[in-house]
Amino acid sequence: MREFTRGIFQTLKGLIVESSVARAVVYTIGHVIIAMICNTIITGAAWELAMVDAVIEPCINGVWYYFLDKFWTSQRK
Repeated sequence: MREFTRGIFQTLKGLIVESSVARAVVYTIGHVIIAMICNTIITGAAWELAMVDAVIEPCINGVWYYFLDKFWTSQRK
């Protein structure tokens, strides 16, 4: 069993180190956790509200960035 679990952890480690998608997922999870903590400390919001804000806010920023990038590239042509 030890070899099996060692193999799983080595595989996961390889995916995180070699895959930009995996790094993006890890970064996003960290971003959400940091945003929850900051929101709770700064505003005194309940954890549930801080979590909702920490998830929704990056989604809105992603949509905003998409349209900004579309506009930006259309102006460069």
